[in-house]
Amino acid sequence: MQYTREVMNTVLSVEDLQTRFFTKAGSFAVLNGVSYEVQKKETVGIVGESGCGKTVTAMSIMGLLADNGKVTAGSIKFQGDNLLDMKPHHLAAIRGNRIAMIFQEPMTALNPVYTVGFQIDEQLMHHQLLSKKDARDKAIEMLRLVGIPSPANGYKNFPHQLSGGMRQRAMIAMALSCEPEFLIADEPTTALDVTIQAQILDLIGELQSKFDMAVQFITHDLGVISEVADRVVVMYAGSVCEIAPTGEIFSRPAHPYTQGLLDSIPKIGTKTDRLRIIPGNVPSPMRLPKGCPFQNRCPRVSEQCRRSRPQLEQVKPAHSVACFYKIVN
Repeated sequence: MQYTREVMNTVLSVEDLQTRFFTKAGSFAVLNGVSYEVQKKETVGIVGESGCGKTVTAMSIMGLLADNGKVTAGSIKFQGDNLLDMKPHHLAAIRGNRIAMIFQEPMTALNPVYTVGFQIDEQLMHHQLLSKKDARDKAIEMLRLVGIPSPANGYKNFPHQLSGGMRQRAMIAMALSCEPEFLIADEPTTALDVTIQAQILDLIGELQSKFDMAVQFITHDLGVISEVADRVVVMYAGSVCEIAPTGEIFSRPAHPYTQGLLDSIPKIGTKTDRLRIIPGNVPSPMRLPKGCPFQNRCPRVSEQCRRSRPQLEQVKPAHSVACFYKIVN
């Protein structure tokens, strides 16, 4: 079989992913047919308002959904192998090793009763079968690599003894200790001041180059995405509404939701009493409207939008949109 260069370089392929949560009040879909790809060495940004499904997508990939969550359809292929078909012990051998994740809040992701060094050691000994001494040496080297001062001392610290920025660096050191091929960064700069935020973004970029990783960067901050992403996946209410190269998204957005997100960014030098907003709220997954999920907030809504859900369609090379009345420049 002949493979194209693009297929050979595809690290992650998510196709028609559907995830549901089951509660006493009934079941409801949180992801409704999410599809996208991440290529080798590429950074793909996943953006959208809170509640749009960004983190659930990541947890579905990692196999870390809550007990009442389940992937009910679709596929998640890593290097061509469907993660959803794997037995739990095979997935566990990949998770934290070939696929790693930087979680949103390191204070809750790191175990408070163990030192940072112990937690990195444990991962290295489990996945790479290193001895205790070799694991310790590599853990200290990783802490040095992520810029923690006196890494040998940082190795002995408990999470509460580190500042927010240092905890995030320790979390990155843990995620990258096994030199993964694919990294999911879920809001890695949340609650950090802008100086530390810039340092963390630079650090992730440097380590991506060092380890030749593909990165899925989740955030609601479009300013961050403009700095780090090669392509952008815009999500709304559990669906993908637009995918395009970063420059194309910022200069020629085709979906009205993407346009609304960009319009809501404060512009330097613009004098106004009020920031522009997208009216309304993201609908609850338990009460999604029939048809397009964005219909109740869209300035170009029509009867067709209320009757049918638009499918993701290519409008330009590498640019796809799910909208009946897309803007094509």
